[in-house]
Amino acid sequence: MSKVRRRFISSLDLQHGHVSMAHGSGGRAMAELVEELFLAAFDNEHLRPLSDHACFTPPPGRLAIATDSHVVTPLFFPGGDIGSLSVHSAINNVAMAGALPLYLTAGFILEEGFPLADLKRIVDSMAAAARAADVSIVSGDTKVVERGKADGVFINTTGVGVVPEGVDISGNRAQAGDKILINGFIGDHGMALMAQREKLKFETPLLSDSAALHDLVAAMLAAVPDIHCLRDPTRGGVAAALNELARQSRVGMLVRESALPIREAVSATCELLDFDPLYVANAGKLLVICPADAAETLLAAMRGHPLGEHAAIIGDVTADSHAFVQRESAFGVRRMVDWLSGEQLPRIC
Repeated sequence: MSKVRRRFISSLDLQHGHVSMAHGSGGRAMAELVEELFLAAFDNEHLRPLSDHACFTPPPGRLAIATDSHVVTPLFFPGGDIGSLSVHSAINNVAMAGALPLYLTAGFILEEGFPLADLKRIVDSMAAAARAADVSIVSGDTKVVERGKADGVFINTTGVGVVPEGVDISGNRAQAGDKILINGFIGDHGMALMAQREKLKFETPLLSDSAALHDLVAAMLAAVPDIHCLRDPTRGGVAAALNELARQSRVGMLVRESALPIREAVSATCELLDFDPLYVANAGKLLVICPADAAETLLAAMRGHPLGEHAAIIGDVTADSHAFVQRESAFGVRRMVDWLSGEQLPRIC
């Protein structure tokens, strides 16, 4: 973000104005945008100098860092928006290592003509999500592209966190005999977006499950320190996440369909639109793999947290050098759960 301090009368109209190419030029208009919108919303001791970097001293432990870009459409959806989603995603990416998130960076690619009122709404949503998670947005960047080249706004966020001593969570630690758990209903995020795109109406509206999961992870680790794997099933849903873990650990996965928590409205929407809930994106869910003898303890800890009250044990890790993921029906019939061969739900994160 620009280092320039405002020494002029502002021309930024956050109510009726629009993004112009000047807002990415490095000049007066950009300085106004940075100070009056981004700094006003994200203000903290690390960001306030408006340097091109942030310096901080992390607490003891291993650093975890992850980056994610967000191109979701629509920008505003039931249960969230691209702003809160970008914060939650960055937090969850480091939380899946068992890390306590500390700091975020935010990079914006804005489209010429995008309403400043909508941008302020997105930025305020990011600020609120960061405050709720007790993390600070400490550095950022803003670029503007010509009209028609960015669908309004794209956001990149990077999260930095610290993994406490003794925590060793990795995608290659799953072992045959482990249990697979999830913290609640699957498919909410993807189907909430699709219902809005298709203008579908339900008696109970579908809402995105977008949420920051680090507090839940901390509660889980307090109950069961030896969690083997964590993964947030975003793009590609539970199916993709399980295939990733199976491949990394060289084991098989068996999911029982009857154990999967799925809302009736999500199931109905998937059936209507010919989607498989296992492949639908989530924004506030995590898959957990832990030793079998710790599964019930972990399940109780998850259900004791607001973001895990509908947690369930959904399957088992199996010995399989081919790293196949399978689903088992209520009748005992097993089928492969393969990788997606294309894009089932575009632009959902």
